[in-house]
Amino acid sequence: MITKRSFLAGLAAAALAPAAPALAHPVRLDPKFLPQTVRYRGHPPGTIVVDTGNHFLYLQLSGGRARRYGVGVGRAGLAFKGGAVVGRKARWPRWTPTQNMIRREPHKYARYAGGVPGGPGNPLGARALYLYRGGRDTMYRIHGTNQPGSIGRSVSNGCIRMINDHVVDLYERVPVGAQVVVL
Repeated sequence: MITKRSFLAGLAAAALAPAAPALAHPVRLDPKFLPQTVRYRGHPPGTIVVDTGNHFLYLQLSGGRARRYGVGVGRAGLAFKGGAVVGRKARWPRWTPTQNMIRREPHKYARYAGGVPGGPGNPLGARALYLYRGGRDTMYRIHGTNQPGSIGRSVSNGCIRMINDHVVDLYERVPVGAQVVVL
């Protein structure tokens, strides 16, 4: 029999338990966007190659192989192209919209001008690789996302999005200084 004390203790425990994100409609990722080892060559091992047209990121391995991940990329006119290096890495990074993002869509981004602390609700997700060119931050990132339905699409403000578990895997494999080529 439930006593008043056990009922109240149960309520208190439920209130203090961490909330799990609830997905009313879980996103089903096309299997081609799951991490897998594929045949791929043309770059030195350790190079990250992003094929924006096909929504894939490759981590070049030795022996003509690569680790391939599905990604979401920048919508038309906002995508990063060319070479860069991983200049910095962060776990559960803080996110602040760029001035260009605020200028383009103030109704959406102005309220976040002071930044958003890292965590599951943060748009940069679980990890971020910061892309640098000529020793300077490009303001573009390879990062996780709290919008898994964006993988395989061109919808972002230019950054390269990955499923959080996938970006954690990449983060562990790639050192600061790794070369990045965005096609």
